[in-house]
Amino acid sequence: MRGMAGERSGEDIVSEYLDQNPQLSQWVDTFRGYCESNKQWCARREFILRNMEAFPTVKPGVPSSSSLDRLLSLSMVWTNHVFLGCSYPQAVMDKISEMGEGIVVQDPPVHKTTTAGVTAKGKWSAVAEGDADSCVKRAKCGANEVDSRPAGRTSTRPVSQKTGPLPQAPAEHQPFFNRLYKAVAWKLVSAGGFGPNLDHVEILRSCIESCKQTLTCVFVPLKDITGLPAGRTQKEGHVCEIRCQTVYMGTGYGRDEAAAKAMASKEALKVFQGRKVTVKICRRRYKGKDVEDLVLLDEQPRSQGFAPALSYPFQDEQLEDGSS
Repeated sequence: MRGMAGERSGEDIVSEYLDQNPQLSQWVDTFRGYCESNKQWCARREFILRNMEAFPTVKPGVPSSSSLDRLLSLSMVWTNHVFLGCSYPQAVMDKISEMGEGIVVQDPPVHKTTTAGVTAKGKWSAVAEGDADSCVKRAKCGANEVDSRPAGRTSTRPVSQKTGPLPQAPAEHQPFFNRLYKAVAWKLVSAGGFGPNLDHVEILRSCIESCKQTLTCVFVPLKDITGLPAGRTQKEGHVCEIRCQTVYMGTGYGRDEAAAKAMASKEALKVFQGRKVTVKICRRRYKGKDVEDLVLLDEQPRSQGFAPALSYPFQDEQLEDGSS
């Protein structure tokens, strides 16, 4: 995509490029947020396409990865700066400036600020490396990945810090789950309706793959789980948690991993029986602590809390891998 720049406008080139690659066009459009105008999305789309080659694992049809999350987060940081005037630590500003080089935004908004610490060019004058790392972490990407340096750790960031889902994450994920809702509804109608004899795993998997995404499963032995719901005191078996695009969809218990996955898929499909599904930020227990998590919900009122989280994709890397 870097080599497609020329004399014509970037928007014209992108449109022609996507016309020639319809699969890529459908894939990239799944990342458009509800609140993005055509102008904002065209610019952010070009940013994503231009920088894909710097993230080799980011490809249409390939399951969501941390590299994709980093690229999407940087694209949001770039558009927030261009269209909203947001300022970030110097390391972040330099990176998005480099990644956005060559993208022309017609009549961009003009932003003025008198905030202390911001230079006339709208950049933070001087910040500690740890502050820059923390800011990019809030966009779900570490400073070492942003700078394309070997993985390392900074000592300035508190080990206990967590990022949590971004405030705009529910709106960003909602379009995908609206499409998934339609796919599941049609599949259930074709299968004769929701029932105990359905292959819940296959229905959920096929619907998610038809929407160009992949189901993520986490398995944990039942004996290793604390805070189980009442009646789940047995020690044999497994627990399965399923997610898609980092959004929690359901938890299941079974004698083995296959049975647990089947129950988790069944619980997830129950959410699609209402008139719509909604992605929200909710509180869940993870390793004995309350955390904010992205959860897929229906319109039914909940009389009890969620099952304990088995995974937490928004967790700080230092907590996740135990490094220091």
